[in-house]
Amino acid sequence: MKFSPPSLTVGLDVAAEADAVWDLLVQVDQWPRWGPTVRRARVHGVDVGSERGGRIGPDATGTVWTSVGPAVTFRIDAWQDTGRVRHWSWRVAGVHATGHTVRAHEGGCRVEMTAPWWAPAYAPVLWLALRRIRDLAQARPAAGDTTG
Repeated sequence: MKFSPPSLTVGLDVAAEADAVWDLLVQVDQWPRWGPTVRRARVHGVDVGSERGGRIGPDATGTVWTSVGPAVTFRIDAWQDTGRVRHWSWRVAGVHATGHTVRAHEGGCRVEMTAPWWAPAYAPVLWLALRRIRDLAQARPAAGDTTG
């Protein structure tokens, strides 16, 4: 039996549609808006100027420019984009990094981020990202809303 230490997970309820939150998580041009350590990101194989850097998907690779170091490559290593629970996680510079989960429920959704057990100091960064995601998603008009 292989021992897997527990991950650190933080989550926040959001009064917005799960689709709005998911879009923020998978469109790399949105990452600097909510990710405190992300300056920009780009999906490999996406033409410059198209989709403003791209949208991640299963096994996508790309580059992320951080505010705390050099540009590093990433690879999406887990992907589930259907159903009430959607999730993706990645490896950054070859190291397992954060997981991102959206759980749809009546009246909105819950967004969660998971960090490896060895990165508890990253919890405040995740918490700030979650609050930014909540604020961005709740500021978007709901699907079918014609009042805005």
